[in-house]
Amino acid sequence: MMKRDEKGYLTYWNEEGKIRVFSGIQPTGEIHIGNYLGAIANWVKFLDDYECFFCIVDHHATTVAYDPAEMPARVFDAALANMAAGLDPDKCTLFVQSEVPEHTELAWMFGTVTMFGDLARMTQFKQKARQQEENVNVGLFIYPVLQAADILLYKASAVPVGEDQVQHIELAREIARSFNARYGEVFPECQAYVSEAKRILGLDGENKMSKSLGNTIGILETPETIWKKLAPAKTDERRKRKEDAGVPEDCNIYMSYHRYFSPPEDLEWVKKGCTTAGIGCLDCKKRLLENMDKVLAPIRKRAAKLKDHPEEVQAALTRGAQKARRVAASVLAEAKAAMGLERVKR
Repeated sequence: MMKRDEKGYLTYWNEEGKIRVFSGIQPTGEIHIGNYLGAIANWVKFLDDYECFFCIVDHHATTVAYDPAEMPARVFDAALANMAAGLDPDKCTLFVQSEVPEHTELAWMFGTVTMFGDLARMTQFKQKARQQEENVNVGLFIYPVLQAADILLYKASAVPVGEDQVQHIELAREIARSFNARYGEVFPECQAYVSEAKRILGLDGENKMSKSLGNTIGILETPETIWKKLAPAKTDERRKRKEDAGVPEDCNIYMSYHRYFSPPEDLEWVKKGCTTAGIGCLDCKKRLLENMDKVLAPIRKRAAKLKDHPEEVQAALTRGAQKARRVAASVLAEAKAAMGLERVKR
């Protein structure tokens, strides 16, 4: 059933009266705490009250140069890490994008109601085009159209994403409106739900956490490995010596990590100790490591168990693709009928 919500957006509710959620993650290899805080931890909050579809978006990952031989392992590792981090396949539909071909078919259909100028204005395209000047492919340009198909193929009205993806979700909503205006109301007007952890900077304190920049902390890394990265990580530049006071709000260790891993009493301890030079940066980082491990240790434990039983991950992905295809086939058929893409029955 579709109707307007309290904000006026056309919204879809399933037969159980639940709103559908969709979000995706690229199989880029190691899942880092930026992925966890900005996406996965946010996704877990939707599991009980929404009908959730979460996708390993391997088609999107092909817009950059990659080794095809590594892709299957990357997809598996991404699924394993997401399950270990809390995506219970009994509470959500977890699947691989390329196993549901309806995604790419709907993307073509959406391409016919999407204007070239709208895609050319996408900030993400401009940034990535600068980063890979020798590989500015058409897939990179139409990336947001496929993303809109990913979302709307399940009539998802809620899309938990990072701050950098909000523009794409706004475009997906406009694509839905353009389609509906031309062919009739088929798709909801999806809305972005941004995590509190909007933008997690890497250990360099300057750029968004990214494996390609080598500034990440993996969610499955051991405390020893994390400490080797955390100890030299950039902090407030005012604190050149222990006796120099600092400003926590200007320190990436506090703003990107402590705020999301540490309890209120430890945040107060850091604030007081930093502003009065009562603690050193290493003291601050050691307390952070302790709090990070309280969150990450259970994830590592679940991941180790899944590694010993890879068939559980594969079975979850198979079930997820089967359910996703049932929903996708129904919605695609509705869209094709609206567009007149069906044979006359005589």
